[in-house]
Amino acid sequence: MKKSDFWFDLPEKLIAQTPLSQRDSSRMLHLNKTTGAVEHLHFSDLPNLLHPGDCLVLNDSRVLPARLIGHRSSGGQIEVLLLRDLGNDVWECLTKPGKKTRPGAEILFGNGELKAIVLSTCEGGTRQIKFEYEGIFLEVLERLGRMPLPPYIHEELQDQERYQTVYSREVGSAAAPTAGLHFTPELLEQIRAMGVVICFVTLHVGLGTFRPVKEDDIESHEMHSEFCVVPKETADAINRAKAGGHRVIAVGTTSCRTMESFAQEDGTMEEASGWTDIFIYPGYRFKCVDALITNFHLPESTLIMLVSALAGRENVLNAYRIAVEEGYRFFSFGDVTLID
Repeated sequence: MKKSDFWFDLPEKLIAQTPLSQRDSSRMLHLNKTTGAVEHLHFSDLPNLLHPGDCLVLNDSRVLPARLIGHRSSGGQIEVLLLRDLGNDVWECLTKPGKKTRPGAEILFGNGELKAIVLSTCEGGTRQIKFEYEGIFLEVLERLGRMPLPPYIHEELQDQERYQTVYSREVGSAAAPTAGLHFTPELLEQIRAMGVVICFVTLHVGLGTFRPVKEDDIESHEMHSEFCVVPKETADAINRAKAGGHRVIAVGTTSCRTMESFAQEDGTMEEASGWTDIFIYPGYRFKCVDALITNFHLPESTLIMLVSALAGRENVLNAYRIAVEEGYRFFSFGDVTLID
């Protein structure tokens, strides 16, 4: 299967630059994965499409303020994006400009309260960087770091919490699990009250979010590993839903990939944690996930390949064509789809 099989024309004006004032006021395209039929709704309509006993699985990862702007000790601005904690204050990072961050380069942030030295260049162009500071690293990041917004967003975010889900708690992502940005505490409570089970997994979003598919043959694409966790209470909730004939609904491709990474062939789960590099594209047989809530994705991305595996490539591309015609907002701060 070719990368170009997942191309669609997207006008730049449809790329959402800022979040809506009310999280659950975003538009929602409801896609029937069997028939390809679409329905135009709003996210606040979601409870009308859920049933008692459904299991809604959300990713509770919280975004690090992982974008640091510093300067080399010899002069010149450097941007560093933290991707993965390697231990002992060493992180895998993206740097810009990369040619100025060769091994041995020293970088200063703030008034020098955070210092860094580039240790090595890794495969794929990332850097291993060691940080020096006093106190607690996360507190230093909170003071000096910025939200690592995707490169297609050019507006500065006024409220940093709008790039966090209202239920985020496990710090470690380099980008938000954006499907969850549409939920409000009130909507979650309404969903719970109707008998839907809400539970959580954790997947810390890493480099895979930023890495495009370069190979023509998509099967040659290698996913970057990301760390994820399925707690016992979540595994038990999924198993009860499956046993009762109810649906397991993933909120976001990250929740979907986490469950599919650890699910047994019969769709049941056990408590688990570890690294995943699962790549889901058409031809994949889903073991656990029955339905998916997700934002609109980039052309030729691994994420549109995943949703095409769930709903069929032709159904998805037709739904995206309709979404473009109807002026839906795309990507992180955009509108949402429910595929069931």
